Amino acid sequence: MIVMASLNLSLFQLIYGLSHRIFLLDDLGIFCAQYLPYLLVLIFFILVFYEKGWRRKWYIFSEAAIAVILSRGFLTETIRFFYNHPRPFDVLGFAPLISESGSSFPSAHAALFFALAMVVFYRNRKWGIWFLIWAFVNGIARIYVGVHWPLDILGGAVIGIISAIFIHWLLRDSREKLYREAEKGELSSTSA
Repeated sequence: MIVMASLNLSLFQLIYGLSHRIFLLDDLGIFCAQYLPYLLVLIFFILVFYEKGWRRKWYIFSEAAIAVILSRGFLTETIRFFYNHPRPFDVLGFAPLISESGSSFPSAHAALFFALAMVVFYRNRKWGIWFLIWAFVNGIARIYVGVHWPLDILGGAVIGIISAIFIHWLLRDSREKLYREAEKGELSSTSA
């Protein structure tokens, strides 16, 4: 336990130690920590919009919504209710680059965006890998700006990924039925 706490602090100091040196890097860190999430949500909705058929669009949106609600709304908040972990700026006494409040562990941003990334990954591997990369960048940026510890990001990522995997598994029968019906509809429209 002491080794994990020491490693967590060392990694935080390594990443946060880069801030306040180059204002353009600070601006990039702030953008990735605070505004990149809006861009990812927008891209997700664009991907859903370009999906074939309203049933597939609705399915992907629903799978993402359920995974996000489970990871961000339920699991993260349940852990935070029972375990209050202070944010780095509260422990170390500095002013972060962005303002945040509440418990630090697990990262709600990481839980949400890793869950969303996994849903995208199941539908389109290329876009899913990009979403996973950008979710990771958002997590690193939130350490860089001083509002999360590395283990907060790791915990949120694990919760998000496991939630998305669980929901994907849970909805497997309805997904298979949906895609079978879509294939039948496509075959009948081409033969007519």
